[in-house]
Amino acid sequence: MVAGPAPFPIDAITTGTRGAATRLTVRRPGGTALPRGPLLCAFLGRTSTEDKQDPTLSIPRQLQASRAALPDQAIIVAHFYDVESGRKDLAARGHGRGHERFSIPVPRDGGVADLLAEAARPDRRFDAVICESIDRIARRTYIGTQIENQLEQLGVVLFAADEPIVLDGGKRSTQILTRRVKQGVAEWYVLELLEKSWAGFETHTEQGFNIGKPPYGYSAHKIPHPVPAKRAEGATKHRLVPDPVRGPVVTQIFSWRVVERLAYVKIAERLNADPDRYPPPEPVDPARALGRWSASAVREILINPKYTGYMVWNRRATKTASGKHNPPQAWVWSSRPTHEPLVGKEIFLAAQQVAPSRERSRSSAGANTAHPATHRSYPLRSYIICAACGRRMFGKTRTPYTYYTCTPAKSHRPAGHPPAVYVREDALLAGISDFFAQRVFNPARTAYLSAAAATVQAQAETDRQARIAALSASITDIQTRRARLVRSLELTDDLTAELVRDIQLRAGKLAADQEEKTAELDRLRRAEPVRQSPELLDALPTGAPDLTMLPEEILRRLFEAFRLRVVYDKDTNIATCTITIARESLHAVQQAAQQTLNGGKEEMTAALAQLPFCAVPPAGYCTDGQQRDLRFSHHVLVINDHFRIVDRA
Repeated sequence: MVAGPAPFPIDAITTGTRGAATRLTVRRPGGTALPRGPLLCAFLGRTSTEDKQDPTLSIPRQLQASRAALPDQAIIVAHFYDVESGRKDLAARGHGRGHERFSIPVPRDGGVADLLAEAARPDRRFDAVICESIDRIARRTYIGTQIENQLEQLGVVLFAADEPIVLDGGKRSTQILTRRVKQGVAEWYVLELLEKSWAGFETHTEQGFNIGKPPYGYSAHKIPHPVPAKRAEGATKHRLVPDPVRGPVVTQIFSWRVVERLAYVKIAERLNADPDRYPPPEPVDPARALGRWSASAVREILINPKYTGYMVWNRRATKTASGKHNPPQAWVWSSRPTHEPLVGKEIFLAAQQVAPSRERSRSSAGANTAHPATHRSYPLRSYIICAACGRRMFGKTRTPYTYYTCTPAKSHRPAGHPPAVYVREDALLAGISDFFAQRVFNPARTAYLSAAAATVQAQAETDRQARIAALSASITDIQTRRARLVRSLELTDDLTAELVRDIQLRAGKLAADQEEKTAELDRLRRAEPVRQSPELLDALPTGAPDLTMLPEEILRRLFEAFRLRVVYDKDTNIATCTITIARESLHAVQQAAQQTLNGGKEEMTAALAQLPFCAVPPAGYCTDGQQRDLRFSHHVLVINDHFRIVDRA
């Protein structure tokens, strides 16, 4: 039986305390109540991007299509639209400012977030929302239905101009089915487009074409676009070629970072001292140009792997996260070098290893001017390591003595670590001075090194093999646990959703651990062994310096050149000194050693220039155009010894 009309006039029925004057509504089956009389609507529009679409055309077109689809008794009283991706989460929607870049001839009352906020107010201006198509709401089905459900719960119906608009409580089932299918198709279309675009960018990267502005040190060699239509429009692709002026600057920056281990700020200061030789970088937006080098500009060069000759894409999230750096695991690399490198792979990796040891540590001597309350400096700052926790110890003065201390928070304190570890600066400096006098500058140093070099090299290889064995055992254990997890899953009859989720999480964690350890194992196995080269010490002068009498600037230059590391063990009261001399940094080591023996006098400058050995290649290019690339020779000399801290009264 079909229901008939009401047996009496329904205009006589009131809807509560507001009385008969209230706008009466008709309840749609399973839907939202719509008012009788004029239907007040809000327009909701969206364009995806600012560079691929023209919002000044798209938004008015969407509004016109929405108006044409509405019945005569419906009017649009508010306009909400955004210029943003429809794939964002709902919490991130409607907060962009892309629309401000355009003069859109449609008044704007806000974005989708403002629409939802007004829909929840009792004094809202509309009872329905109209959009051109349901995929304008969102490109993800979940987000689209989330917005639709929120509006429905608030008594606001969502219409689409390309769907039938039913106001009289008619059937909606076919409309909902059509809408869900369209949402699914829209989401599929976007995902497929993204997947194909990603594959295209991977091929683009493999072929060696650069995306965006060439990094500092390179210029763009433009190639006509292979597609005739785009070529006719003047579109091009480009490869990277070294810039004859800026290319050598990049090589010099890496040399300073690896050889002298300079901080970003110190490198920037050196570059700014001669802007003609080291032209500062120019950003894409000229308005942002500083006209000088900054620490961040130096860092951007040192972390860019394109300087190794490989093409790399997806280092930054250009469309989301405000250009935030993606993790290296997400980068897309060419399988082989595609352009001329400015630095070798080894030197690039060495530059990355400097940052952990220099983190939160200044390169310069003297007090920290960033803190006005600082009254003195600590010459051993950043070189003293606590054996119990591996952290750098910091300076502290308790008149009349100066100490280096380690006081980690209780939550970060390893088992057995005392609340505070103290060691006197004068005792450390005396031991370090004796170490350099006996093991570095003593004429009889060769006798010690002949026995020590083989021991150090053998110990390094032993440690490497032990690490390889430990990783192999760990990978085997992970594989066993994964097999055990699968076997337990096969034997379980009662699988709840919660149990399945826990098993999936555990399996994913084991897979990630195995992948990480396998990658580390491959690196260890492929690593070229570092050879101890005692002959490097023969290139250094001999003498009997007293480091305790040298100024701090000379001391820190010496320690940096020799890569000093002192590990203090509170339990044994023993400090272990380790220095490393690399063939690539030998010239800097020679300079620091000669200055130390000379007491830092400036008249040694001319003599230093005549030193016979310089292993660091000069920055720049030969006359035949071949680059002088900075590379590692894998020849180093590691010297370590220990001394007992003497408690001085």
